[in-house]
Amino acid sequence: MLDSIRHARVEELEEGSLASGTLVGPFVKRLIIAIDGPSGAGKGTLARTMATRLGYLHVDTGAMYRSVAWKAAQDGLSLDDDAAVSALAERAVLDQTGGKVTIDGQDVTREIRTPEADKAAAAVARLPRVREVLVGRQRALGANGAVVMEGRDIGTVVFPNADMKIYLDASAEERARRRASDVAHTGGKDSLASVQSELVARDKTDSTRTVAPLTLAKDAIYIDTTEMPFEVVVNHVMMLLIDKLNPLG
Repeated sequence: MLDSIRHARVEELEEGSLASGTLVGPFVKRLIIAIDGPSGAGKGTLARTMATRLGYLHVDTGAMYRSVAWKAAQDGLSLDDDAAVSALAERAVLDQTGGKVTIDGQDVTREIRTPEADKAAAAVARLPRVREVLVGRQRALGANGAVVMEGRDIGTVVFPNADMKIYLDASAEERARRRASDVAHTGGKDSLASVQSELVARDKTDSTRTVAPLTLAKDAIYIDTTEMPFEVVVNHVMMLLIDKLNPLG
């Protein structure tokens, strides 16, 4: 009985009912939802879908680092020059509305989804001052709630008191398979083994960096998506959200 009620509520969520408050009555609030995890785990797909269903703002923090790295390279800056790159991050106009990613008015949606952009983003993400600047901007974006924010340190650093924290993971093999099938990221040339090797290297970089390493928050909900279809993951998280907001007893 409870499961049927939850499924009915998930179907209503797909129509945007939660945003108008019809599902959770007095428990409605402008939530901050943090989604963390390594590359290829499904963060972006889940975050975009949840934001759409809830009528929330979606913020891809990885795209912010990628955009800054791309702009720094275009401006001839060294990607290990914390002072120069952080100054760029502070003054740049970043926007992610309308399904596009722009920096200073230039559409870089495709440019930042390449193997080269992956490496550049990882490089600038290690810079303390750059992280300080972008974390500040991320907090400003989510200050009023009603946001689904994805990244690698959202639940641990950016919003440690987020209303809901999800940590998505998957095996290295499955994440590599997903990434290899994304031509935008690989250019359609890299082998599965090559993609997996790069992902493992990025995992190590992210989890061992000195500033804001990728780690599982103590109060995050861990979900292994290795063998879970996308819709199953989304519905599972939506039901967890419904239960959190309005327990059925």
